[in-house]
Amino acid sequence: MEEPTPKVSEEEEEELAKGAMLWSIQEALEKQTLQIGASACGATAVVDVLKALTVDVAPEEADRCVKTCLRRNEAPLPDYLLSRSEAGATHAQLIQGAEQASRGKVSGRFFHLYPRRRVKLVTWLARWIRKGAVPVATMNMQLAVPAGEEVPDAWHHQLIFGVAPNAVFMTNPLDVVSEDILHQRLCSESVLLIRREDVLQRLTPACCLANLSEPRWEALDVQGQVRMMCQEEEEDGSKSAHIRIPAAYSSGITLFALQQSALGRELIRAPELPLLG
Repeated sequence: MEEPTPKVSEEEEEELAKGAMLWSIQEALEKQTLQIGASACGATAVVDVLKALTVDVAPEEADRCVKTCLRRNEAPLPDYLLSRSEAGATHAQLIQGAEQASRGKVSGRFFHLYPRRRVKLVTWLARWIRKGAVPVATMNMQLAVPAGEEVPDAWHHQLIFGVAPNAVFMTNPLDVVSEDILHQRLCSESVLLIRREDVLQRLTPACCLANLSEPRWEALDVQGQVRMMCQEEEEDGSKSAHIRIPAAYSSGITLFALQQSALGRELIRAPELPLLG
C-alpha cells in the first residue's frame, strides 16, 4: 500500500536543494565500473549499485543476472529492428538482476518520469540519497543533444552518485549534467531512433516488414517510414536521418536499497510521483 507523500518544511527543502553525495568525485573516479560489455550499461550500473551498498559481485555475474540483450547486427532488417528495440536492458531487468546477483539482499523500485511529473529532481534525489538509496537513471540520450553533436545511438542507464544545485553526477562515463537536461532525457516516450544508414544497408528486395505488426509498431507506421526512406533515395531533396521504432525501455529513476532495511520497506511503500497538471 502506497503511503502519502511526506510533507517537507521549507527549511528541509532548502537543505535538500543543496544536494547530496553517495561518493565524492574522487571516490567515483576510483570506484566506478566502466562499461563491462556491449549494450551492458544496465549491468554496469548494477555492479556499481551493489558496490555502493557494500555487496561485492563480479561484473560477469551481474551481467548474467541482468540478462543483457544484444543487437543482432548481422540479421535482416526486420529482425535487426526487433533486436534494437530491446537491446541492453529495461529497468525491470536491472531490478531483477540486482536482487538475483545479491541473493536477495538488494531490491529496487522504479519511478516513472514520463509523462512529465511534478517534481524538483535534485531535491527529490537528494532526499533519497541522504537516506542511503542508490539511484540509477534510465534515459533517452537521443533527447537534449547539444548543438553540433551527433544524435546518440541508444538509451543509457547511469548510476547517479550525487546531486548539487542544478547538477547531477553520474558514472559510466563520469559525467555531470544540468537538472534540466537530465529531466528532458528522463521524460521520454518509449521510442528509439534508428540511423538511416543502419536501415538502408540491411534492406534487400526480399525484405518483408509485415511481421512488424504489433500495435506499437503499427502506431509508429514503421513500414511506412522505411518505405518513405526508400523513396527519398530516388528523389532529390532532404532525406530523413532516422526512423522511429518502439523501445522496450521506460524513462525514469530506479532507487535501490538493502531489502530488509527500513529504507527498503519505505521505498516499496513510496507513492508514484504525481503527474504534472
